[in-house]
Amino acid sequence: MKIAVIGCTHAGTAAITNAAKLYPEAEITVYERNDNISFLSCGIALYVGGVVKDPKGLFYCSPEILAEMGVKTKMLHDVLEVDTDGKKLKVKNLQTNEVFEDTFDKLIITTGSWPIVPGIEGIDLENIVLSKNYSHSNTIIEKSKEAKNIVVVGAGYIGVELVEAFQVNGKNVTLIDSMDRILSKYLDKEFTDMAEKALSDNGIKLALGQTVVKFEGKNGRVSKVITDKGEYEADLVILCIGFRPNTELFKGQLDMLPNGAIIVDEYMQTSKKDVFAAGDSATVIYNPTGKREYIPLATNAVRMGTLVARNLVKPTTKYIGTQGTSGIKIYDYNIASTGLTESAAKAQGIDALAVTVKDSYRPEFMPTYDEATLKVVYEKDSRRILGAQIISKADLTQSINTMSVCIQNRMTIDELAFVDFFFQPHYNKPWNLLNIAGLNAK
Repeated sequence: MKIAVIGCTHAGTAAITNAAKLYPEAEITVYERNDNISFLSCGIALYVGGVVKDPKGLFYCSPEILAEMGVKTKMLHDVLEVDTDGKKLKVKNLQTNEVFEDTFDKLIITTGSWPIVPGIEGIDLENIVLSKNYSHSNTIIEKSKEAKNIVVVGAGYIGVELVEAFQVNGKNVTLIDSMDRILSKYLDKEFTDMAEKALSDNGIKLALGQTVVKFEGKNGRVSKVITDKGEYEADLVILCIGFRPNTELFKGQLDMLPNGAIIVDEYMQTSKKDVFAAGDSATVIYNPTGKREYIPLATNAVRMGTLVARNLVKPTTKYIGTQGTSGIKIYDYNIASTGLTESAAKAQGIDALAVTVKDSYRPEFMPTYDEATLKVVYEKDSRRILGAQIISKADLTQSINTMSVCIQNRMTIDELAFVDFFFQPHYNKPWNLLNIAGLNAK
């Protein structure tokens, strides 16, 4: 069996390492256009902020490790064309410019995603950079050394983590987003209000509800970001607007969402036999709604890549879907969410209710007992849990993993009230916060 893999970040690495173990007789060739593999892009802000000193720790695999497993890793090789029917690839060696063809029995598409780059006037000025891969992280670190005023465009996880890292390093930082709240995909307003206050209290300028219309420069280098509501000095601009699937090669050959995400079934197979896709290039089954959606997260990628390997020869392990579970630390706050927010549920036309609990996370007789805020969203008629969010200075984020399991298993808010959770005064109260949410919803 001849397996070809295009792209080798999270999903690709998981697919390759598992396939090499499951099918030792297979001939596996991976084509990667970059000069490194398996970079944890979610660690960029930690690297930029100096929390991670040695970037080698942000890589968990290498061509050498794959070679030991018998995998042919073709670094700096760009796949130019794919014939999914004829099972052929056209590839360019970026070092020699040689173009050659290869064939496959099974194709694994793990081409990932790429940052959205808007066609704004001045976008090509120097010191306007992206934040996705290892090369970007090194560029950001190098350019930020001389920068005094840094503007980050996009208030998702990467953007928010970067502004904190820059502020801690003594920079004047502005965060711009066209939405009127940060992290609006993941959290409802009562949570983003607290997070925004933490950013503002630390001197970060928030320019929310503003759209960038132009970049101005001096001597070819960016000097100012102009929005529809204001102007901001900038020596360095980081674009964190979002991601699009890297799937141009397959347009017209495979079924996709309008944004280019390849539609896969429960066994990671695309609309073509023997062609599989995983990670940021593919759709996921989003359990709160039951729909196929695009949710680019490293956790989704490694699960999907592992499933590709297990299902390459025959369907054996079904994908159980995702809740889009994620977390972030913003200064002293530990924040996590899973599933639908109340605002997202209503935007999708779902008749949803929510219950919010504010309570000390452990008994008041303990030396400290910080307040935690937990919100659980559920469907009005069925009372099925749809989502949850938590924010606290004590790290209670693992409770959102528990809520993810609840959504996965289609539990109701009433069942949550009486789930058996342990009690120990160091950690919680006799009624766990999750229990209290269920009880209050009754």
